[in-house]
Amino acid sequence: MIRPALVTDAEALAALWNPWIRDTAITFNPVEKTAAEIAAMICDRQAAGHGFWVAEDAGLLGFVSYAQFRGGLGYATCMEHSVILSPAARGRGVGRALMQVMEAHARAKGAHQMIAGVSGENPEGRAFHARIGYAEIAIIPQAGYKFGRFMDLVLMQKFLT
Repeated sequence: MIRPALVTDAEALAALWNPWIRDTAITFNPVEKTAAEIAAMICDRQAAGHGFWVAEDAGLLGFVSYAQFRGGLGYATCMEHSVILSPAARGRGVGRALMQVMEAHARAKGAHQMIAGVSGENPEGRAFHARIGYAEIAIIPQAGYKFGRFMDLVLMQKFLT
């Protein structure tokens, strides 16, 4: 089941997200998220007319969220998303289902395109996005730094309209 995230999901979302932050290079952020930060993010995204959804089936399987790519009115139709799945959800179509809900919402809100910023050290993430229609448009060499090394950022794009 996919539904809008609730503030009460924040603890479970932190438990899902933080191992990816702490233990992997799929995100360059080295600082774990608190439940309060995630609760604020849910409220902020929903108040801005963007979205934050969770997938659940006897527990939280993943989430997707989006917001404007960069600040300012000139970027008002260009969005960027984050999608995170539990290891148990991978390969089950959960990510694809979350992305479909998010893209439909963004399209209905007038978004023209969606950007994925994928770590160069996340080939599975790049392959996932390619399978659902995202094209690689740029590599920013050494954009991120984590675990004592620089990592590339791969930008991928999908037009929604």
